Amino acid sequence: MQPTFITRTLSALGLALCLASLPALALQPGETAMIQGKTLAGDAFDLASLRGKVVLVLFWSTDCAVCRDKMPELRANALGWRGKPFEMVNISFDRREQDAQDYEKLVTTLVPANQRFPSLWSGSPAYKGNAVRPAQLPTAWLLDKSGKLVETYTGRITAEAWDRIADLL
Repeated sequence: MQPTFITRTLSALGLALCLASLPALALQPGETAMIQGKTLAGDAFDLASLRGKVVLVLFWSTDCAVCRDKMPELRANALGWRGKPFEMVNISFDRREQDAQDYEKLVTTLVPANQRFPSLWSGSPAYKGNAVRPAQLPTAWLLDKSGKLVETYTGRITAEAWDRIADLL
């Protein structure tokens, strides 16, 4: 049985309404990332202040096991770029600020200062930016030295991604 014109039209209209209700991807390759707010340590933060550096922005949550498990690997890789124009920034999408704060306290206590990076909570009234919660965590944006999005990674940051960072440095 062939779908009628009305059935096809209603299906297309339903799909259009569903797609319209989804948030648009906040950033496309070549567009400039914008993130401002207060870090979990209480310091003012503006991503624009990192222009001149390659930046890896990690979107994560403490209730994401993969996110938590990969933090030591990310810290170790970032440590390899010490002295280079490279910075990592964490954006927590935890439902409760306290969860992000508790994790930050652990990091402050257990992780050497040279392996820490700025962390913001996306639910803070001070948080402003063109980053919406990704469909999957962890997700990362790789930004070039001008603050433009180069690539987006979902899941584990691969060796090829670290090679790409080296290319941008």
